[in-house]
Amino acid sequence: MITVIIPTLNEQNTISQVIELVEKSANVSEILVVDDKSLDSTVKIARAKNVKIYTSTKLGKGSSMYEGMLLATNGIIVYLDADITTYPENIVNLLTDPIINNTADFVKATFNRQAGRVTELVAKPLLSLLFPELAHFSQPLSGMIAAKKSILEKATFENDYGVDVGLLIDMFQEKARIVEVNIGYIENRMQSWEQLAKMSKEVSRAILKRAELIKHSNLETLGNFAMIRDQMDFAIKESLLGLNKMLIFDMDNTILTKSFILTLATNYKFKEKLIEIVAENSSPYVRTKLIAQLLKGLKINELLETLDGIPTVNDFERIVKEFKQKGYICGIISDSYDCITNHLVNKFDLDFSIANELEFSNGMATGEVKIPSAFLRTKDSTCNHDFCKSNAMREVAHRYHIDLHNIIAVGDDENDICMIKDCGIGVAFCSSNSTLNFIADRVIQERTFAPLIELLK
Repeated sequence: MITVIIPTLNEQNTISQVIELVEKSANVSEILVVDDKSLDSTVKIARAKNVKIYTSTKLGKGSSMYEGMLLATNGIIVYLDADITTYPENIVNLLTDPIINNTADFVKATFNRQAGRVTELVAKPLLSLLFPELAHFSQPLSGMIAAKKSILEKATFENDYGVDVGLLIDMFQEKARIVEVNIGYIENRMQSWEQLAKMSKEVSRAILKRAELIKHSNLETLGNFAMIRDQMDFAIKESLLGLNKMLIFDMDNTILTKSFILTLATNYKFKEKLIEIVAENSSPYVRTKLIAQLLKGLKINELLETLDGIPTVNDFERIVKEFKQKGYICGIISDSYDCITNHLVNKFDLDFSIANELEFSNGMATGEVKIPSAFLRTKDSTCNHDFCKSNAMREVAHRYHIDLHNIIAVGDDENDICMIKDCGIGVAFCSSNSTLNFIADRVIQERTFAPLIELLK
């Protein structure tokens, strides 16, 4: 069977048509939408379809493609661009038939449209000079490809516009059987001149770094052309502005019936080291940094598989739907990791999450973590903690223009105390912390969110 991966970034106008087209293929058993933190309704629209949705751990199409490959469960993978509505109905078959028939390992689409300016002025001349065996490809920058997962795992996925030509060269260097298949006429968005300049630099870099003729010093110079997008902040979705109520959940032992990091430590045999770090370090900052180092080398799919193996509270999804129907913004504030909380956001149609930002390289945890500024103490903080969920609650309340008195917060342990105390209605959920239970406005002792419904009345 086939997995189709659709990387997305602000594709609300076209994503529905692309998914519906893919669903017509009988050989497709899995569709993955890997979103690059879209600011429009792309994820909301995709969620209505029979697809799996993931948020990329790092901004850039290449990361979305690589992580989609890691998450795919089938041996044949198809990548389709999300901004094209003129695909032929048999697009999946066109791309995968050579692989199924065992005449190719890697298939790249060409189409009946003049190649773009970057292709003609940059990619083709460089390929002709450095990789003449690939000069005959008419659309080397095409993003519509199919491949065996086993050979994609050997490639390096660039994190920018160079990803597609980089994969082509990598497949050639791996001695894969490569064919180009014509998929007819297609239309997609034209790029601005500013985007074309960025694209030309990144395509050049991807080609040159793969050429043995280029000296390392030159490669370092070329690397400076990459434009960093990691500091792009989330914008507020226009459709959410004006809503004035919010429901915030902690994650571990609240939404999830277990602790994510403890479950991960058990599965990957570092539980003793985890317990040692927690016992010997009272500083939340130091604990967070040291625990992240234990995750070094784990892949994003391994983390998400662990998460998916932890049950959530049975009625969580129903409660979220009921509160959203009443106009509540719903989200997560957690001292876990954003790649984990974002997965829950996608899975349960939540509106936001704030968590520590675990760093990845090629889909693998580096052992480094960034604590978001939202957690840091400010002049408006009401506690003396350097890092606190109550600060994150204030940040997200400001983002959505919601008064703290209109926020319901649900948590279970010591780290939730300030948040529970400062919100409008604080809920202690199955907590063994006596202080939290004392300061909470509501105490839920059974593992169900049903009592929250009373707060809607």
